[in-house]
Amino acid sequence: MLLEGSCHCKAVKFSLESLHPYPYMNCYCSICRKTAGGGGYAINLNGDYSTLKIEGRENITIYNAYLNDPDEKENKKSPAQRSFCKICGSALWLWDPRWPKQVHPFASAIDIELPVPPQKTHIMLEYKADWVEVQKGIEDKEFKQYPEESIAGWHKRLGLEDSPD
Repeated sequence: MLLEGSCHCKAVKFSLESLHPYPYMNCYCSICRKTAGGGGYAINLNGDYSTLKIEGRENITIYNAYLNDPDEKENKKSPAQRSFCKICGSALWLWDPRWPKQVHPFASAIDIELPVPPQKTHIMLEYKADWVEVQKGIEDKEFKQYPEESIAGWHKRLGLEDSPD
């Protein structure tokens, strides 16, 4: 499925191909919540990095989040790069050099209609803010941290591996 997105002020527009376009995973970690999650969580999609096309690249800034590791005296930076519009601040996508073939656009930045997931996965609940209420459906899964199941695995398990047109 071709995903098309932009920032709020339209200074950055982008498109990419996705085999896994269902916005099913809500992440409640402090990084996602504070950088992109108005509802206390963020929703990332999965896309093919080689297909990412960008207009307005000069309006993008990158943030590498600090990781809070209680065993370390100092915080270290994550290698994951979160791209934002430097004009309006919209969160656009996350790319991580550890998995260079994938890019994870924020569902909030996508301008086309996305397919509705039949269930959701709520992750990083260990870091959820107290004021956030998890809106859990009957079939939804919850995890203190990361699930074993991948984005592709979730789509395959539910018979959604063929992207909707």
